Amino acid sequence: MTCSTARAGRWPGARRALLAGLHLLILLAALCLGGAGAQAQTTADPVQTDGRIEVGDAAVRDSEILNRIEKLLAEIEGYGAVTVSVSEGVVRITGEVIDNAAQDRLTQIINRVAGVVAIENETEISGTLEERLAPAMERIAARTRNLLANGPIFLVALAAFAAVAAGGWLLTTRIGIWTWLAPNAFIADVYRAVARILFMLTGLVLALDIMNATALIGAVLGAAGVVGLALGFAVRDTVENFIASILLSLRQPFRPNDFVDIQGDQGTVARLTSRATILISPEGNHIRIPNATVFKGRIVNFTRDPRRRFGFDLGVDADADLAAALSTAVAALDAQPFVLDDPEVGAWISEVGDSNVILTFTGWVDQTRVDFAKARGEAIRAAKMALEAAGFGLPEPIYRVRLDSAAEAAPAPAKDTAAKQAPREAVSADLPEAADPERTELAAAGAARREREGLDGGENLLDAQQQAE
Repeated sequence: MTCSTARAGRWPGARRALLAGLHLLILLAALCLGGAGAQAQTTADPVQTDGRIEVGDAAVRDSEILNRIEKLLAEIEGYGAVTVSVSEGVVRITGEVIDNAAQDRLTQIINRVAGVVAIENETEISGTLEERLAPAMERIAARTRNLLANGPIFLVALAAFAAVAAGGWLLTTRIGIWTWLAPNAFIADVYRAVARILFMLTGLVLALDIMNATALIGAVLGAAGVVGLALGFAVRDTVENFIASILLSLRQPFRPNDFVDIQGDQGTVARLTSRATILISPEGNHIRIPNATVFKGRIVNFTRDPRRRFGFDLGVDADADLAAALSTAVAALDAQPFVLDDPEVGAWISEVGDSNVILTFTGWVDQTRVDFAKARGEAIRAAKMALEAAGFGLPEPIYRVRLDSAAEAAPAPAKDTAAKQAPREAVSADLPEAADPERTELAAAGAARREREGLDGGENLLDAQQQAE
């Protein structure tokens, strides 16, 4: 077979650039539609066949091979510009083909002809726009016809998917079964989200089954798994915080307005979101701690039990009656109305200092009635005044200075000189209202309430009805 192809003349640069852009667009469209062939392969080396090389009368004549190949190519579209010659069983192919796929297919066809020893495929890819555009247009037209033919079944599959998805949406939003199953509102929302995803996947599988495309189910699920794995690595911290928020909402280690210490950060709990726990520090600052840190960290809740113990130290003279000093301070603490009788006030000698003896006192208060810091301060004031009124001195540290270079250093005051001084008479002024233990500080609680009622919707995963750990 022989044919001749008209060659284009010398085109201006702008026209060649436009043609190159059209070629690229057509190539991309062909790839998207699944019509792209294999990558270009070199044809410089001859292709050896797998058939046995016959000699003598058993060998197939070159004319028979040529005649068979020409008849085959005449029946196959796209090879009208191909020239074939045969010599001693070696087939040489020249001319132009539409693309790389046609070039490879030509080699495969000739390889199956009996008597062919080797194939030298010297064909070239056609550069004519019309020749390359025609197969693409035919493929597009064929796919369009297939789409129109399968339109009714596609609409049925789409309707089935929409029905299942709509039913899942109604089931997850209109029926209160999720609130009954879940321990709190946040977990109920998680259940709803998981149920919606399951209904959508069920609808997708049903639609693919209706279209007889069940082979795509595995591909879709596999692609979804790969995408989910990639997204999981990309947003690992976000996913970790979200899972931690679910566990925290189930365990409820603290409530709104609880005063807690989380990894060294102290503050009043404002709210728990799906990403972070928000505290209001005593200074009024917002502290946002990632939920993963909260869940894995050390949490100290100071207000879970309304009863809380305070403690402080006071020093008295070393030669004082320590038992009487302890009794005096304990009586003063027991007389305070905010100090609880049960548990009782505690007192003991903690250590002996350089110039005094350290006494430790403890007491318990009800945090729901008094301010803890103010109660502790008032307890210290009451114990100190009681000791001073009873004649117990609270000495300051005494230091002895030795001057080796002085000829006659002045003798240092004896250690018991201060003890022999007349005790100072305690003078008590009226306690200011700001220091009243029963006047609780509500600034942090108010800031926490405003945080929960903020402009961002006040998301709060802490539920007062949920059982705390």
